[in-house]
Amino acid sequence: MLEEIADSIRKNQNIIEKKEISPIVQYINDKTYKSPRIYSDLGEDSAAINDQDTYILVTTDRINTNYIKAYPYGAGFSSILVGVDDIFCCGGRPLAASLILSYKDPKIGQEIIEGICEGSTKFQVPIIRGHTKPRSESYELSSTMVGEILKQDYISAKNAQIGDAIILAVDFDGKVAKANKLYWDTVTFKSSDQVLYKRNAMNQIAHAHIINASKDISNGGIFGSILQIVKYSSVGANIDIDSISIPPKLIAQNYSLEQYSKMYLTTSFVLTAPLENCDEAIKIFSFYGLDAMIIGKIIKEPILKIHDKKSSIEVIKY
Repeated sequence: MLEEIADSIRKNQNIIEKKEISPIVQYINDKTYKSPRIYSDLGEDSAAINDQDTYILVTTDRINTNYIKAYPYGAGFSSILVGVDDIFCCGGRPLAASLILSYKDPKIGQEIIEGICEGSTKFQVPIIRGHTKPRSESYELSSTMVGEILKQDYISAKNAQIGDAIILAVDFDGKVAKANKLYWDTVTFKSSDQVLYKRNAMNQIAHAHIINASKDISNGGIFGSILQIVKYSSVGANIDIDSISIPPKLIAQNYSLEQYSKMYLTTSFVLTAPLENCDEAIKIFSFYGLDAMIIGKIIKEPILKIHDKKSSIEVIKY
């Protein structure tokens, strides 16, 4: 099992793609203008801009072109979802979204727009600006989400500390999406109040000041999110795979831990915290209906390790 999971992590295309953009991110960081108003930027799920007692939060995402063409409604909905969770994972609340949309077929374009509107309604996020090009030569969809948070509550993705425990928090109340067997859908069949209530867990976690770092679990899966945290924090991680619980619905469908670890887990987060704060964090997640568990710890060496009761493997050095 260890070898299978290690090989899966090394070959995960979403993780490889994120690694490939590192030189681009570094070049931009070195060559662009710097402002004293920017508190935190590249490497964060949501950048933070100083604004008196709060940070203005900003995040941007692009939806895969093949997904747009195959599932236009889902693509539109996802363009809102991805930004919303980027804001919530640092403890903030979304305020508004802006979109760029291009499409060839008017029917597909209308489906994308309907999905966008459903996402806006579900997450109570107004669409305030955008650029739309009908009859385009290509399909493009990207979104920018703006949010806010009190300065003292902001959770960075780059602040994992050596010795921190690693917490995995997942909404077990979900289903496998029809479009993608590696997509755990916890939102489309729930009311707006339900999906926002679950995400309030991150607002309470942030307000309690008990977490050092966090990321939502997106297309890189559990280990993709962990790798991003440790890389930007200049630390490593040692994960006990026996401590990762799988939602019962997935167990019933014979999902292995290797498959589960690659899934896009909506309404799910990876966090790091001092061990003495973990019980409080887990209680907060439980109150809001998320299953949370300690799955490993932050180590000094810049490496991802996984282990079970019998052996240990060094998966990736960076």
